[in-house]
Amino acid sequence: MSEGRFFEDFTLGEEIVHATPRSLTDGDAALYQALYGGRHLLTSSRPHAAACGYHDRPLDDWLVFHIIFGKSVPDISRHAIANLGYAEGRFHHPAYAGDTLSARSQVIGLRENSNGKSGIVMVRTTGLNQHDEIVLDYVRWVMVRKNDLDRAAPTPVMPQLADNVAEHDLLLPEADFSDWDCQASGGDRLFDDYVIGDSLHHGGGTTLEEAEHMMATRLYQNTAQVHFDAHAQSQTNFGKRLIYGGHIISHARAMSFNGLPNVIGVAALNGGTHAAPAFAGDTIYGWSEIIDKASFDTRPDIGALRLRHWVSKNTDSSVQPSYLADGKRDPSVILELDCWVWMPRWAG
Repeated sequence: MSEGRFFEDFTLGEEIVHATPRSLTDGDAALYQALYGGRHLLTSSRPHAAACGYHDRPLDDWLVFHIIFGKSVPDISRHAIANLGYAEGRFHHPAYAGDTLSARSQVIGLRENSNGKSGIVMVRTTGLNQHDEIVLDYVRWVMVRKNDLDRAAPTPVMPQLADNVAEHDLLLPEADFSDWDCQASGGDRLFDDYVIGDSLHHGGGTTLEEAEHMMATRLYQNTAQVHFDAHAQSQTNFGKRLIYGGHIISHARAMSFNGLPNVIGVAALNGGTHAAPAFAGDTIYGWSEIIDKASFDTRPDIGALRLRHWVSKNTDSSVQPSYLADGKRDPSVILELDCWVWMPRWAG
């Protein structure tokens, strides 16, 4: 039985192949939808997905992300203190029920913290389907405990990451969205109806439940003990289990239907920060800002919106969280997520 890696067990440049390949089913998709209540059209309706040229209803992009992320946890972050951020993430081939996903990671950065008790591990993780086609790749960095405090620190290496995935590096979907059905999707606001600077409030809050979080984390085969071991967590500063940050991301995606009903899917993960912990019993609220737009000469049917998702907890839902005068986030913010999403340019 693997006990997971501590900081001193990582070597710069090594590639780690993660166990275990996972065949996804319609049951996984149904459970995911039951957990978050997502209503976006392509992941809800097989006939409408087929009308756009998909051979089946694609799985939600964040479900795919969580499955790939979960595979990396036993090897990368089982002994994590905190998952610190994401960057340079791109969604490649869509995934469908029946696909088998696997993952591997390369260690691209290591730096011991000044306290000598932990360090930062940066990895680039790649998720593949059964045809060895890439479905997703991204960078994340995580703070990991040391086990042998006397082990000498490695030479610090932390690569410079892009601020965002460039427009020309987005991987355009092969489907055709020129006959998009706005009546079925639940809204008539399309790509050209949004302007940079738009701020969208996604409505009422969602109270986090322990049972739902535990079910979701198991669905993703995420073994991080900060989410499972209540006894161990009772001895920490928090005193209880932490909600998996990806659980908040998926709630943000589901909430965003109110204001962004015609989003087709996620194109890229530019960056993300879990700014504060969340726990069972917290009530979360979602906002999104349009911070950029991209159109493509070769694809008049589709554009990309760059969104900044904010999720806050236990606060007045009518007040948008933001940065304070000193440059710090509003203390209620638990997630700030920067991503590109696809949206049709007109309806049929």
